[in-house]
Amino acid sequence: MSLNRVLRGAAAALALLSMSLAPLAQAAGPVTSPKEAFGHDIGDDYFLANYTQLEAYFKTVAGQSDRMKLVDIGPTEEGRREYMAIVSSPANLARLDRYREIARKLAKAEGVSETEAKALAAEGKAVIWIDGGLHATETVPPQALIAAVHEMLTRDDAETKRILDDVIILFGQVNPDGMELVSNWYMRNADEKKREFSSLPRLYQKYIGHDNNRDYYMSAMKETTNVNRIFFREWFPQIIYNHHQTAPGGTVVFVPPFRDPFNYNYDPLVMSTLSEVGAAMHSRLISEGKPGSTMRSGATYSTWNNGMERSVTYFHNAVGLLTEITGHPTPMAIPLVARNQIARNDLPAPIAPQPWRFRQSIDYSLSLNRAVLDYASRNRERLLMNIWRMGDNSIRRGRQDSWTITPKRIEALEAAAKGKPLVGSGRTAGLDPELYKTVLQDPGRRDPRGYIIPADQADLPTAVKFLNALTKTGVDVHRATKPFTVAGRAYPAGSYVVKADQAYRPHVLDMFEPQDHPHDFAYPGGPPIPPYDSTGYTLALQMGVKFDRVLDGFDGPFEPVADVMAPPPGRIVGSGRAGYLVSHETNDSFILSNRLLKAGQGVYWLKAPAKVGGRTLAPGALWIPASPANRAIVQTAAHDLGLTIHAMSAAPAGEKLKLKPVRVGVVDRYGGNMPAGWTRWLMEQYEFDYTVVYPQRLDAGDLGKDFDVLVFANNVLGSDEGGGYGRQPKPEDIPAEFRAWLGEISKDKTAPQLAAFLRSGGAVVAIGNSTRLAEMVGVAAPSALNGADGKPLPRNDFYIPGSLLEVSVDNSQPLAYGAPATMAVFFDRSPAFAPGVGTHAAWYPKGNVLRSGWAVGQEKLAGAGAVVDMDVGKGKLFLMGPEVAQRAQSHAAFKFLFNGLQYGPAVAD
Repeated sequence: MSLNRVLRGAAAALALLSMSLAPLAQAAGPVTSPKEAFGHDIGDDYFLANYTQLEAYFKTVAGQSDRMKLVDIGPTEEGRREYMAIVSSPANLARLDRYREIARKLAKAEGVSETEAKALAAEGKAVIWIDGGLHATETVPPQALIAAVHEMLTRDDAETKRILDDVIILFGQVNPDGMELVSNWYMRNADEKKREFSSLPRLYQKYIGHDNNRDYYMSAMKETTNVNRIFFREWFPQIIYNHHQTAPGGTVVFVPPFRDPFNYNYDPLVMSTLSEVGAAMHSRLISEGKPGSTMRSGATYSTWNNGMERSVTYFHNAVGLLTEITGHPTPMAIPLVARNQIARNDLPAPIAPQPWRFRQSIDYSLSLNRAVLDYASRNRERLLMNIWRMGDNSIRRGRQDSWTITPKRIEALEAAAKGKPLVGSGRTAGLDPELYKTVLQDPGRRDPRGYIIPADQADLPTAVKFLNALTKTGVDVHRATKPFTVAGRAYPAGSYVVKADQAYRPHVLDMFEPQDHPHDFAYPGGPPIPPYDSTGYTLALQMGVKFDRVLDGFDGPFEPVADVMAPPPGRIVGSGRAGYLVSHETNDSFILSNRLLKAGQGVYWLKAPAKVGGRTLAPGALWIPASPANRAIVQTAAHDLGLTIHAMSAAPAGEKLKLKPVRVGVVDRYGGNMPAGWTRWLMEQYEFDYTVVYPQRLDAGDLGKDFDVLVFANNVLGSDEGGGYGRQPKPEDIPAEFRAWLGEISKDKTAPQLAAFLRSGGAVVAIGNSTRLAEMVGVAAPSALNGADGKPLPRNDFYIPGSLLEVSVDNSQPLAYGAPATMAVFFDRSPAFAPGVGTHAAWYPKGNVLRSGWAVGQEKLAGAGAVVDMDVGKGKLFLMGPEVAQRAQSHAAFKFLFNGLQYGPAVAD
């Protein structure tokens, strides 16, 4: 990217400095120090090493030390190589394959008896992952990573030697691209007092920025896939330590344990061990005279959501640690916060306000690392036995009747007990114990023994993508080699099976079953306490995967799936020569239509259902007139994309919409917008071409000259009603080529140009809170979630944070072609539109619409529009309240976005 050219000068200067000092490193001793490599100590004020330097340094010291092996774990999204440093004693490094195999056997637990597990634990070594740099503007962790590697290679005290003997340490830089960007941007100014990284022109990880720590069950990004492979398919660490910043005000660092809620799927031994490790970390800091560590209520972090690096580990029987530390390469200060000056259980050693230097944060980080490593050394066998124990527990639970108790089951228990006398008296009084069996162990509500994903579902390629996400996180998946029957239902060969009797059962349940988040209020009748992240995210529901829950043990002609899969090859059915008919229900059909349009071939949508081969294709089926130029494209798509394509002897009758090659503009802003980045990544996967558009281009007008469709992702309008983005740098303070990215979407300058674009035939897709664009361009789209006073409902009355809700769909409308009659959509304090606003392609039905997560006042959504089609002059305005491209997870809702891109410019034929 062009940003690299702008930063090349700073990067080249840093590299030359490193190269010029390399001979000094050889003369200074057996292991080069950071000072010798970079000309600076790690933690020096106004200095950040970049990833190029880190990589070169790791390669240098790996060649100098017998304590380290450097491993390339895969590519990044920008094409760099991601490295992991394995550090241990020379004797351990000589037997890495054996210790990795022990870690695998104990973590997976299958076929390992307790006697064998004890022997393996006695022989094995604790495996501990420590990383830095995931969020690249959090600059302490990646710099501390360099210092940590150097420390473990050079210290010879008794504790270090014991750790190296007992522990295999995996040091990983988990966002190389971001470290390169942030460090180079900071160091670009010769005047160190002007150094900063608050004015970065783009996200610090390609496409997704901060959301790189929300990708750990989906594994969409290359970096996430690399790390998950190390965690759950190759090395199986028992502790995973993910360094972050920034600390709560008036403290130095947040250290586990975390606040509630507790996710009900993982083994309780995960959390009890996490508390042990957290206590060791706090105690180490306090014993070394390093005050200011807080926990639990000191911050909002919880253990509910599965999507983060440290939290996905809980569902894989490993201890996931998150610390959030203060610090900046530019000197700063610890502020005086009154409530954090009094000691309490969650802040045992307050810190006085004071100036703060970068090196102090590095020292705290190193102490925290050593606390974790010391714990792992002293508890080596117990850590290894515990990960086996949890895996074995999961396998046993998956092979017998078991129940997961959630808040809704407790509500059912309390309802069943209402009006019945208590049993016992005083402190021994309680509900009738029989209710435990009849309610909490209701046979009809027991956990599944497994899940079957039928091969004959409408969008099997998307189901395969779901299974690949499971495989990337270490879940065992099987495929049927021939037809079979379970619980009276027949399934075709090629169906997939995910059984619950496996070590990673907690993750399996969390991906298939709805989340039941507890009602979490500040006080009875008070406002809801915001969760740390999404409360409902069930991946199978988001992706629209069809599956059956099997409550009893079952078996069949199943073979293991060894790795990620391509969809089963599709085929062309029939021998007609007039053209091809393809169902709209398969998301990958958009790839085919895009390939054909780029090749200048005709593609149409049928408005009416079409009967073919004994089945009826729903409205929106693709009609592709045959031509010599498109046959190879169609054949390749059938095979590679898993599409069933019907060769027709005659063109279907009835109305059609003719698609056009679309010129799409994805609106973004200076600094980058994560939902826009996810949208861009998603469009690339489905082969939509696009141009990134910034506010200055919108303000210039004549938009129809360059674009057919403009996409406004969630939050891209900015935070206030006028579209403001907050502070932006002065043009003169940034390189010239990024100045055109500055600006904001405004009512005065931007809205008239967008209104003109719509009236003249353009299409606009607005998602999430960007749907307020309707009001900006003068189109009435009143909210369904306002009270009698016209103001938004208060949180006490309506609050749905990051949950999956059911919508009804009119799939006879072009905007909803290919969608099922109902689906789950991701709702995160999203807009909903009053009845009568445009044509509702999807809406919230009456009753309980919560499918997964937490909802207060969900009944107020009854009849409200979720996805709306509005005519504006000759153009189309598509308002999509839910996050239809949510972190590239909501595959079921992708059709709304993709249809919007192609439908707006389409013409009746």
